[in-house]
Amino acid sequence: MTNLKKVLLTGATGFIGRQLHTALQEKGYEVVPISRSMGIDFNQMTSIESWHPYLEGVDVVINAVGIIVETRGQKFEILHQQAPSALFRACSRMGVKRVIQISALGADDQACTPYQLSKKAADDVLRSLQLDWFVLRPSLVYGLGGSSMQVFQRLSMLPIIPLVGDGQYYVQPIHISDLVATVRQCLDVKQTQRTLDVVGPAPLTFEDWLQSFRKRRQRAPARTICIPFNLMLALAKFGRFFIPLLHPDNLRMLRQGNVADVKPLAEFLGRLPLSVEEGLCLI
Repeated sequence: MTNLKKVLLTGATGFIGRQLHTALQEKGYEVVPISRSMGIDFNQMTSIESWHPYLEGVDVVINAVGIIVETRGQKFEILHQQAPSALFRACSRMGVKRVIQISALGADDQACTPYQLSKKAADDVLRSLQLDWFVLRPSLVYGLGGSSMQVFQRLSMLPIIPLVGDGQYYVQPIHISDLVATVRQCLDVKQTQRTLDVVGPAPLTFEDWLQSFRKRRQRAPARTICIPFNLMLALAKFGRFFIPLLHPDNLRMLRQGNVADVKPLAEFLGRLPLSVEEGLCLI
């Protein structure tokens, strides 16, 4: 382990945050967890000064806060952009050695949804600072305990699987253990100031992704029904109140595709990330 000992971890009780918290403690890091359920609300952390008390003696900051849909009290602009930007600037002022931002695949120059744009805005702030930083942009992260994972599992077990459009848009899911391994590598390497797409070894269609769950349970492939995209958007305006993942913007991002070149990640890790078949065996 490097001389980086004390880690401030935001979003510590979320799906990604919980996994990171456990892994860091197992490796002997002192973890300072930050989350709304622990009494620290990102909505109130939009000034640089608000972060100062939490950064005393901290060597590394990992920001794992993220929401996939907005609610009345949780907005992309605040949680993804304003609060993290204040945190990153506070890190620069307080002399924090290293900052790791968990962003999202698609938070780039082609970003088009509020989710992607808010992530990119914070990424750009971090990249502008003279810090040892990493911007990690994971694709769809799956694993035991993930809320989206439960939705996909239930969807895959239907006798007829509904698909948005033709279902042939591509995703490149990454198992949570590989995202955790990437973060741990960021703590050890000397070469910093890197933006890294965190993706599985190969793209697959969304239909094949859902059928993979059935294969893991030794079930035959299910029949599918293609729902026209515009009709699905109309249904999503109401369905999103019951299944948040059905937000129209999420459907647009799904159709846009969610893939990237895996070679930089494989070189960084020293191996290929887990395939979907290998990852599902861990669930």
